[in-house]
Amino acid sequence: MPWHRLILLCLLAVFLRTAAALDSQDFLPPEQAFKLTATAASGDKVELHWQIVEGYHLYRDKTKFQSQTGAIQLGQAVMPDGLVEHDPSLGEVSVYRNALDVELPLINPSRETQLQLLVKYQGCADAGVCYPPQKVLLDVVLPSAPTATNSGALSQFVKGLKGFTPSLFAEELLPPEQAFQFTASLKDPHTVQATWQIAEGYYLYKDKLSLNLQGATQTQLTPLQLPEGAAYHDAEFGQVQIYRSQISIDVPLLRGSSAAETIKLLAKFQGCADRGVCYPPMQAEVSLDLPSADALAPAKPAAVAELSEQDKIVNALRHDSLALTLLSFFGFGLLLAFTPCVFPMIPILSGIIVGHGDQIGTRKAFFLSLSYVFASALMYTVFGVLAALFGSNLQATFQEPWVIAVFSGLFVLLSLSMFGFYHLELPKSLQSALHHSSDKHRDGSYLGAGIMGALSSLIVGPCVAAPLAAALIYIGQTGDVVLGGSALFVMGLGMGAPLLLLGASAGKLLPKAGAWLNATKAVFGVAMLAVAVWMLSRILPAAVTMFLWSLLLVIPAIFLGAIDQLPEGASGWRKLWKGLGIIMLVFGVLQLIGLSAGNSNPLQPLQGMGLNVQAQPAAGLSFEPVASVAELEQRIQQASASGKPVMLDFYADWCISCKEMEAYTFTDSKVKQQLSNFVVLQADVTANNEADKALLKRFALFGPPGIIFFGADGQERAGQRVIGYQDAATFLRTLQQL
Repeated sequence: MPWHRLILLCLLAVFLRTAAALDSQDFLPPEQAFKLTATAASGDKVELHWQIVEGYHLYRDKTKFQSQTGAIQLGQAVMPDGLVEHDPSLGEVSVYRNALDVELPLINPSRETQLQLLVKYQGCADAGVCYPPQKVLLDVVLPSAPTATNSGALSQFVKGLKGFTPSLFAEELLPPEQAFQFTASLKDPHTVQATWQIAEGYYLYKDKLSLNLQGATQTQLTPLQLPEGAAYHDAEFGQVQIYRSQISIDVPLLRGSSAAETIKLLAKFQGCADRGVCYPPMQAEVSLDLPSADALAPAKPAAVAELSEQDKIVNALRHDSLALTLLSFFGFGLLLAFTPCVFPMIPILSGIIVGHGDQIGTRKAFFLSLSYVFASALMYTVFGVLAALFGSNLQATFQEPWVIAVFSGLFVLLSLSMFGFYHLELPKSLQSALHHSSDKHRDGSYLGAGIMGALSSLIVGPCVAAPLAAALIYIGQTGDVVLGGSALFVMGLGMGAPLLLLGASAGKLLPKAGAWLNATKAVFGVAMLAVAVWMLSRILPAAVTMFLWSLLLVIPAIFLGAIDQLPEGASGWRKLWKGLGIIMLVFGVLQLIGLSAGNSNPLQPLQGMGLNVQAQPAAGLSFEPVASVAELEQRIQQASASGKPVMLDFYADWCISCKEMEAYTFTDSKVKQQLSNFVVLQADVTANNEADKALLKRFALFGPPGIIFFGADGQERAGQRVIGYQDAATFLRTLQQL
């Protein structure tokens, strides 16, 4: 017989044998292949168990549960993931083999003791036979609530303890009306306010919320505009937005008649407990008596809640790519580099570079600047992350008077070194430990620059701007230290980028030796003294600060030859320095004159001293101080009763942007006119005490400057929050949006 016929006969025999075996095989009934049992673990949980015979499997997505007892609702079943297998007809599916255990939470507020549970499931035999969907109705006996007994002193003690601490021992879920308390009221004849109070450990789905009027003929609701919820990954619905604690929304009414009317507001919503139990969709109905409206006007559609600048940045952090986020924050840092909070770092870094004299080169100047900037950005990041996690501005801690005095004294010592009174260097033993092979003490210099950069970020520039506030809010809300901290670090590098350019150019432009070098060091010595005076202005009276500024102008002016006669044939440079000296001398003398007349503004020393009575200083806003949350709430309520909006300004003596706002923004006539009907309050948080921290925490602020607006209804206008400095024109646009 040819070999290929032999192979064909063998294959045919194998096929026939397999077919015969398949036909003759005894498949188990489904109730034996998948043995199901159910037990009540407690009054609010049922445990189901399938014993699956070898060679059979259950489909995960075909396993469903329904309560046939009206008073008991089912929570979300807790099921294992299963094994991923390829099904010829269904593709990739999740299946169970050998055994399956499911926990089924119950919502049983009336403490029923009998549950009828309908279980649906479907499975197959590996041999290729699939069973039709199975439906099994189970009667499950639930344990009754424990009753009081006289079983001994210990049980009586536990019973009494439960009476004092029910939350500790009671594991039952709250009834839906307690977990999600819905209320509605009228704010005015044209506005309904709907509020959900959400218990701790529970949340509502944003997309499941709706409001409707039942049976109203003359009145309609405007389209519902819900605020942003918190991003949340739900096992059932995927990425969703949820609300916790409380949600309150104002819904304008469209009234077709001015007559009084009773309306019924129907709210629909759905929520879950964090422990994994989801409630079925819920409804709540509230009757509201609309008063007559004397002058009906169409209600304005509810405006979409406008996000403040920092909230927009927070959303960008949540949704933008990592590369775009870091690039954006580097740009924010570049913009912040040109604000007064960063300006004092320029003479500090310049003084460090100049202090190295003719030893400095472009490479070393750049790496000194890099050490300064890197340490500053790193400290900025570390303290920013800590502030976000702990909810306070830790930089404000370094604004204590003794800290500022010590740091100012350090700059005075550095300036005296620039003038040649002494030479600063590390002890020889420490130098050799830091850098074994460098005869120029390079490593120690880099370490010193880094330390100065770290201290500068903490003490020199503690102001809060919108990007900084956004990063801190993001870290505080999400706990994502990696992304938030990276954004802060990159922003710190952006703030320091101009300093790197300054450092590299200083190494190129500074003279190498001779009288020019000594003169340059003297200039930066004066700059160091200016930084010291600027810092002391936070804690010293304004008159004392003005006196120090005048000394800082008059004394260097004398060294520049302001009162010396020019020699014959003096160079152009000599004449230039004398001219600058005369200007400094005159302005310093004017400051002394203004000081003696009672003025304290060093930039306008003769303010109000002119013969023209109209030349009066531009007055700022007259703020009412508030020192606590309780005092603030009281003033807001009083203003609301009077029908006036409120502006709350957070201020501190050590906040440069705050002083800019007071000097340039709040003195603008148009700004004052726009605020004429406002109650203007100010919270001075200079002391950074517990009351100050509570006020900042009340509005989730990390430090000044910050301006909060409240409408005449006493509600905050969150979209118009101002974080950081705004000039008069920008601030006026903000006011016009209220």
